[in-house]
Amino acid sequence: MSVGVSGFTFVRNAVLLDFPLEASIRSLLPICDEVVVNVGRSDDDTLGVVRAIDEPKIRIVESTWDLSRGRSVLADQTDIALQACRHPWAVYIQADEVLHESGAPRVRQAIADNDADPRVEALVLKYHHFYGGFETELVARSAYRREVRVVRRDPALRIHSYCDAQGFRAGPADRRVRARLVDAEMFHYGWARPSAALDRKDQEDERIYAWSEAERRERLSRGATLPWKPGLRPFTGTHPAVAASWIAERRAAAAGRIGPRRPRRGVKEWRHAALDLVERMTGARPFEFRNYRLV
Repeated sequence: MSVGVSGFTFVRNAVLLDFPLEASIRSLLPICDEVVVNVGRSDDDTLGVVRAIDEPKIRIVESTWDLSRGRSVLADQTDIALQACRHPWAVYIQADEVLHESGAPRVRQAIADNDADPRVEALVLKYHHFYGGFETELVARSAYRREVRVVRRDPALRIHSYCDAQGFRAGPADRRVRARLVDAEMFHYGWARPSAALDRKDQEDERIYAWSEAERRERLSRGATLPWKPGLRPFTGTHPAVAASWIAERRAAAAGRIGPRRPRRGVKEWRHAALDLVERMTGARPFEFRNYRLV
């Protein structure tokens, strides 16, 4: 008997923020028996976008964001979607992420292979983070290279979204989940969208994260460009097929938006540069932050 699998996500203002929402949802459909989409009350027609996909596997729940919760509202909304799932395993995706079709069958197979092993509470996927366009990716400590995107829905584990919804933890003590790594890739396009969408994202983030005055000035000063970061690399692979049309429509608008390189001056910058060098030479990432423990 096959193991039932749910997909889940949350979203708000997907049109204004120009998320690849349809591609994101469609990338889960081949491996999920249902996809739960938690649509927050929006200032645009996000709900209409989801309904227009017209796929019987999609189940919509509607919610209202409590922005007074700060960054915790993102975890709250993730948990609303997770709790609405009906199957023993659930695949998570954020609205600016797309699962590549090359690894999608391996996700489903890994769920089946690990279902009978209670030590495995989650699965970890690999990441590509695109920055300033679709030909450049960020490979550095400032961008997680792996994260939990599949969780076991066992009530005894009490797995829940953690902090600002980057990953998941277990129980009231926020224990790191026990996980296996899957050879599957999630493509993150949050920093690859056109400038107008990123400007609107900054406005949303200011409300959610309660920026300091210094952070506000820094965001305003960069204008239409993103700040240069160490670890930028040319991307030579292929993008997910379901995202092809979304990317084609935005490729020109997203090009050339990375600001000039700035010299590293502080202790933190030099430490990160040294650790990035170690990673490039060895493939290891010392002192990496993880929401999981590999088993």
